[in-house]
Amino acid sequence: MEDFNPAENPYVTLSGTMNELRKQGYVEDFNLLQQCLECRNGQYKVFADEFTVDSFYRFEGPSDPSDLAILYAISSERYGLKGLLVNGYGISSDAVTDEMLQKLTVGGSGLT
Repeated sequence: MEDFNPAENPYVTLSGTMNELRKQGYVEDFNLLQQCLECRNGQYKVFADEFTVDSFYRFEGPSDPSDLAILYAISSERYGLKGLLVNGYGISSDAVTDEMLQKLTVGGSGLT
């Protein structure tokens, strides 16, 4: 059995996964607001019915399992945007509306 080398799999770390997704065109940095996603310093406000969660990745801190984050790869056909949203989950997750929470949960195509 070979030793595992994280350098050979860029999807092991949050930064490596973000770099790979940016190569695939996910170049926007989304911010999670209570009712929508925002990017480009507020130029775009993308509501739950205007985006799709294309993929998501969960990460735990190497020394502290409670250090949890989730990375969403998100696209909006309406605005022609593709970007990333990094958010904590569990106790550290942000407060959002029920509509946004549904969109970012397993049943709504994302995950909490």
